[in-house]
Amino acid sequence: MSFNIGLSGLYAANKQLDVTGNNIANVATVGFKSSRAEFEDVYSATRLGSGSKTIGNGVRLANVSQQFTQGDINNTGNVLDMGINGSGFFVLNENGSMSYTRAGTFKVDKDGYVTNSDGTARLQGYGVDANGKIINGILTDLRIDTSNLAPKTTTTISSTINLNSTATAINQTTFPFDPAKQESFTKQFTTPVYDAQGNQHSMDQYMVKTGDNTWNVYTLIDGRNPNGTDPTDPATPPVASTMAFDTSGKLVSVTTPGTPPVVSPDLKITGWVPGKVTNGTWSPNGAAADPAGITVSMSNTTQFNADTARSIPVQNGYATGQITNLTIDGSGVLLANFSNNQTKAIGQISLASFTNEQGLQPVGGTSWKETYASGIPGYDAPQTGTLGSINSNSLEESNVNLTSELVDLIKAQSNYQANAKTISTQSTIMQTIIQMT
Repeated sequence: MSFNIGLSGLYAANKQLDVTGNNIANVATVGFKSSRAEFEDVYSATRLGSGSKTIGNGVRLANVSQQFTQGDINNTGNVLDMGINGSGFFVLNENGSMSYTRAGTFKVDKDGYVTNSDGTARLQGYGVDANGKIINGILTDLRIDTSNLAPKTTTTISSTINLNSTATAINQTTFPFDPAKQESFTKQFTTPVYDAQGNQHSMDQYMVKTGDNTWNVYTLIDGRNPNGTDPTDPATPPVASTMAFDTSGKLVSVTTPGTPPVVSPDLKITGWVPGKVTNGTWSPNGAAADPAGITVSMSNTTQFNADTARSIPVQNGYATGQITNLTIDGSGVLLANFSNNQTKAIGQISLASFTNEQGLQPVGGTSWKETYASGIPGYDAPQTGTLGSINSNSLEESNVNLTSELVDLIKAQSNYQANAKTISTQSTIMQTIIQMT
């Protein structure tokens, strides 16, 4: 019996050495989770029980469980290096077979798909629609789209403006509006706007105080009327919109000429014909504008006793953009940044969670597969529920505690020697008995 007990101890100590050695070997493996050898004692028993004086029959390996504790997150400077700060696993698809990993060493293949470091499996996530809206619920292969961002024509403009209530009113009979004459207007504001082909144009708005609490606004694009006619031609003079303020300096209405006139908090610019000026001559450039025109929000315009000034305007048009870099936020959204200062979501990383992480089956490559014991995976975006956040430009290091593993190595060695001594002692006793006979 003692031989069997000693042999089981040698086997257990050997397994402990194997587990500890594997942990030490992977101390520098990204996303690696350390393992722990778990043992249980062995008893021989009859059908009626083991009795009170039964001696154990040794030890056996019960389980090798992995410890899914958090590893350190270290910066790498590579945007596609990602670490999970919290729970969850990256989802990889290799020809329809799903695997799960904490190793965020990703790269882009020749087709633009985000893959693991071996290039054999594609990272899974959520795609986007034509407007850059995340399509949740449907896993797909994440792909870095490097195509140009199509231009967008300007349709809305907004800003905060204050018109000085103490400014001198301009008699437009004496000084009719002329963009070339400073004395015919109070203040000029310039805003860049874009046509459907991404060409930039300058929209100039000239503020003219015409009386108490009343201002005119003349709008020219590229120095021309919005329809492209010459504002200096008496046959096509510029047309003014009128702003009215109450006695407290708050905007009451904006009246845009038309049949009938449009009264609203907004200034509406319709009939815009995009063009260009070459050698002082304006001509259409063949581009289109939005048929609905440009809506200039004037609701944040005031008339107080302060300098006439405007905040930086916000307009929704832009030129063609080329992708310049990629960023990934904490929720796993892949954001493409373009040369036209626009940002567009091109996908979102999905994380998987399991009811029993210990039930996952290691398959090598710092990856796991689901099993019946682990339960089915639940997929969702990072920072949702109990799922952790994504740290881009970083990697999660191994959670192996090297000091603890070296101590376990010494303990396993001692256990092995002690069990070998048990067998050696039993052998000596057997020799003694044989010599007595």
